[in-house]
Amino acid sequence: MKLTPLSIEGAYVLESAVWPDDRGFFREWFKRSDFDAQGIDFPIEQTNLSMSKRNVVRGLHYSLAPVGQAKVVTCAYGELADILVDVRVGSPTFGVVEVVHLSADEDRSVFVAPGLAHGYCVTSEIGAFVYLLSSPYNAPMEFDIDPFDTTLNVPWPISGDAIVSDKDANAPSLESRRSSGELPLFGGASA
Repeated sequence: MKLTPLSIEGAYVLESAVWPDDRGFFREWFKRSDFDAQGIDFPIEQTNLSMSKRNVVRGLHYSLAPVGQAKVVTCAYGELADILVDVRVGSPTFGVVEVVHLSADEDRSVFVAPGLAHGYCVTSEIGAFVYLLSSPYNAPMEFDIDPFDTTLNVPWPISGDAIVSDKDANAPSLESRRSSGELPLFGGASA
């Protein structure tokens, strides 16, 4: 597996071989030894699967869990746009948005460092998204930011009206979260 850094510190695109044959394909999308070789500690505490239809936007979500929460994410069916936003106060890339195209039959996954906001949207008819988490879901420590916050200007590649949960549609802006001290600090903790 090849780990290529993105412009946001701590975020990587992961590339692994896809072996197709007449039955379909096989892909190894996570291997702890490759993370260890890069000095990235990633203990898996929880795994999730989400199935969504075209134009569903999920996010932008982040965790203020005391132990942090990193993710390894990939597309298991269809295609989607994976979105990362650096919301770590004090980070040199604060507010930077990264978009990574993920497809079930391609070789890419994404490592999302603790403290980054994360979201995605489905660009195929149906998409399945799987993710590994370094810490379990902890409701009081989970936060969201308006996915359509105009200061972030996330380029969601939707082909019609976005389908968004009420929670995400009513999420506060990045500046509102910053003003209330509900953002992570670069290097850990919260602001």
